[in-house]
Amino acid sequence: MKILQGQGVSKGIEKGTLYFYHRVSAVVEQQMAQDPAAEHARLEAARAQAMEQLEAMAEKARAQAGDDAAILFETHAMFLEDEDFTGAMDEQLDEGYTAEYAAQQAGEQFAAMLAAMDDPYMQARAADVRDVTGRLLNILTGVAEGGINSEVPVILAADDLAPSETIQLDKSKILAIATQGGSGNSHTAILARTMGIPAVCGLGGALSEELDGQEAYIVGETGQLVFDPDQETLTGLEARQQKQAEMRELMRSMVGQKDVTLDGREMMVYCNIGSPEDVPAVLANDGQGVGLFRSEFLYLATEDYPTEEAQFRAYKQVAEAMKGKRVVIRTLDIGADKQVDYFHLNKEENPAMGLRAIRICLNRPEVFRTQLRALYRASAYGKVAIMFPMITSVWEVQECRRACQQVMDELKAEGIPFNPDTELGIMIETPAAVFMAEELAELVDFFSVGTNDLTQYTLACDRQCNDLGRFFDPHHPAVLRALKAATDAAHKAGIWIGICGELGADLELLPTFLAMGIDELSVSPSAVLPLRSAIRKSSVKDCNLDLLKG
Repeated sequence: MKILQGQGVSKGIEKGTLYFYHRVSAVVEQQMAQDPAAEHARLEAARAQAMEQLEAMAEKARAQAGDDAAILFETHAMFLEDEDFTGAMDEQLDEGYTAEYAAQQAGEQFAAMLAAMDDPYMQARAADVRDVTGRLLNILTGVAEGGINSEVPVILAADDLAPSETIQLDKSKILAIATQGGSGNSHTAILARTMGIPAVCGLGGALSEELDGQEAYIVGETGQLVFDPDQETLTGLEARQQKQAEMRELMRSMVGQKDVTLDGREMMVYCNIGSPEDVPAVLANDGQGVGLFRSEFLYLATEDYPTEEAQFRAYKQVAEAMKGKRVVIRTLDIGADKQVDYFHLNKEENPAMGLRAIRICLNRPEVFRTQLRALYRASAYGKVAIMFPMITSVWEVQECRRACQQVMDELKAEGIPFNPDTELGIMIETPAAVFMAEELAELVDFFSVGTNDLTQYTLACDRQCNDLGRFFDPHHPAVLRALKAATDAAHKAGIWIGICGELGADLELLPTFLAMGIDELSVSPSAVLPLRSAIRKSSVKDCNLDLLKG
């Protein structure tokens, strides 16, 4: 028996085959072909397969976010049929090289030619050619597209996963996630909780590729990866699985029930999502609404700024799917651990405190305006609310409101429908926002506390640093007191306040949240029903604020 110990970041237990994420690009060497005719056939077959992939991706993008979102994949498909590009590959094949080398050389030559042109548009297409070439090489060499090349679901293993990588994963192929690095606040952990699957982070070098293909149990509660368990351990693991199945069945009985305490206090239990693809999980778990739509994932999923139309279709899709339930959409929140190459942000020594979130939007008004137009247009199709992240000052909210008014004036003049009463809110995730909460509450319709960042900034602990361990403590009295202060300020101004950080699903803190008067908890879809069960067993009169005393 072999046990790897890490940090459990998403509950549950699963048995499956360990499969390492394939991030590596195809390696191509200069080789002459033994059978030139066969190489021609291999390259033609690869082009046909790549075309099928791109057409499928274009249709998926069009269904989720409209025609503009599909353009990237359609452009790539056009290059596969470009006579200059295909001709360059044929020339390499005619000289006797392998299909891989022919594709690589033609791609480099064609990309270099485009990059050397004076037209900025054509220069930008060099990146498209490189991407198309990479797709062909992956097919020819057997490198998995999207990281997973398996017919059955697996336990996905990796050093860690970047946000841009998680959105490309085929989630139907993932039973659980195990990573060498990461933490409970990493995007890998958030992805796992959204999917409702077990995850263990921080396994270190013990999680080596030598384990690829081995069968294992992953236990989210204990943070363990267990290989070849002895009989006693196996019996315990199987008992855990049985209990998990029974608990899931019990949770299903919570569907359709109200989120109300024994003494009549109602709460709003919403869900956190990253894309329209997450909405089915919200509906399946009976979430009352969406408390956090992380719109930055629309930016991470493209190689250029998403257009107003592409964003509008994504927001509209979610708003319509939720059928009148509130959908809180956070404006662009990149920077820090979420980097987007085409924004060309300067490298920062301390990006968590640098140019990120609302600071980028206010510095780049056209980017902000495009998103706000899409958001307000979507507000005509459901109960959309707009939320601004990383707020520290009154003037920031005032500028956000002015930008919103400008967009509404434009849409009205253009005859485009929108909801002029769309709720505006801010995230409370900095000590400054807590100290200014009374003034800020007068300017907005709601607060939502991002407890991950609030903990980070209050305790001076990098949320991405797994080595900090016990020092990163979301239960710290200072964090809870900050939360209480923000709650008091919100209620004094007559607005509602919620929690959209991971702490919202912490059942140990639920009595404290009830005692504070928190109005809403936004959690991963898989956490809705356990949270509902706990709320329905609670009485506000039995709750207290003892944890704030330290």
